[in-house]
Amino acid sequence: MNTFIDTLSMSPLLQGGISQPWLIATANADEAPLILSGVLLTLVVIYLASKLGGELSQLLNLPPVLGELVGGVAIGASALHLLVFAENGTVAADSALMPILQFIGGNLSAESITSIFESQSEIIEILSELGVIILLFEIGLESDLRELTEVGYQAVLVAIVGVVAPFTAGTAGLIFLFHMPTIPAIFAGAALTATSIGITSKVLSELGYLKSKEGQIIVGAAIIDDVLGIIVLAVVASLAKTGEVDVVNVLYLIGSATLFLVGSIFLGRFFNQAFVTIADQLQTRGKLVIPALSFAFIMAFLANAIHLEAILGAFAAGLVLDETDKRKELDQQVIPIADIFVPIFFVTVGAKADLSVLNPAIPENREGLVIAAFLIVVAMIGKLITGWTVVGQPGINRFAIGVGMIPRGEVGLVFAGIGSASGVLDKPLEAAIITMVILTTFVAPPLLRVAFKSGAIAIESPATNN
Repeated sequence: MNTFIDTLSMSPLLQGGISQPWLIATANADEAPLILSGVLLTLVVIYLASKLGGELSQLLNLPPVLGELVGGVAIGASALHLLVFAENGTVAADSALMPILQFIGGNLSAESITSIFESQSEIIEILSELGVIILLFEIGLESDLRELTEVGYQAVLVAIVGVVAPFTAGTAGLIFLFHMPTIPAIFAGAALTATSIGITSKVLSELGYLKSKEGQIIVGAAIIDDVLGIIVLAVVASLAKTGEVDVVNVLYLIGSATLFLVGSIFLGRFFNQAFVTIADQLQTRGKLVIPALSFAFIMAFLANAIHLEAILGAFAAGLVLDETDKRKELDQQVIPIADIFVPIFFVTVGAKADLSVLNPAIPENREGLVIAAFLIVVAMIGKLITGWTVVGQPGINRFAIGVGMIPRGEVGLVFAGIGSASGVLDKPLEAAIITMVILTTFVAPPLLRVAFKSGAIAIESPATNN
């Protein structure tokens, strides 16, 4: 277990924590005001990019979340360098905001600037993770536990096929067509299994299809995909590290994930009345939303503590509170909080996408682009076919279900990051995986809109709160 945790320590998303907490703790008193200035300036840039991108997408009749991702790309590593992160190997000199802080701070040493940049970068990372936790809590509140239960077996089947098909086809293709060594091929195949629950659920909510039968299957399958993704990552990380699979660790992850999700939902039935009673007894501001967020954070903490994703705990908390009598009132109170934090997550995802890997003029990218073309085909088809595994649902929009499983988003970037850090991936394969992640993330939102227009009828009005 310790080996696995060490391997994942560079991934804040999977560990739900701070990859280098000492950066903030050791910042001296002189640097603290500049760190705060850097964070505030970065948040202004993020919000501007989020709203400009979202409004432009709205004008083009595209999901606003796509605009937030594009806005992130514009201010991130691919263009303006206003939002870059130390964990991606960038340094203070790469950030376009650091000269402003240098001007404010006067004669700062190179060590001070580095410390300020790394601390500011970590804080934005934490806010981004908080954003996705709140997003999944909100999605849980908007989901219907009874509906999810009804489509449970369908979601399980969609999730399993969505993992097995791209993993098998991707790994086999890389070995037999590109003559790649087995372990790197397995790692790349594992990266194909991911599904971004954050991106998919947000698009479904914006389009007004979250509570449709298709939406519930997609959300349920994406949640299961996250659990399966953790297990697959545990296997390939162990394989990359030692050359063999830690069976005990894999069994632990399967058991803990199952017990956590089933147990939290079961215990939630007893918690609901207590929650309503507590909320009714409180008299000060936030008497409903503060206990609710506290419960969500406790659930996220518990999930993280047993080495699952914190977002699974937040989603489970939302499902539990969805059953209370105060669900509609709570949902309205969570929306403005989500409007503050969630854009940070999506802009950050876009900012981390380095589009330079798509430039064929760079010689080392060319081999990666050929491999990427193969991975993209497998990534698209491997998820699209999942819609046709749904049976016993006449009139269901199978194409929409398949499209909803396509985006890899931040989860795919975690796979690429861990593979690179472990030394398993060479530059062409790493570039190929990143290219696959970028394209599947950006093509899914508009394609999902087209898919739903071609079939199902929305049962709720599209969200306008973006």
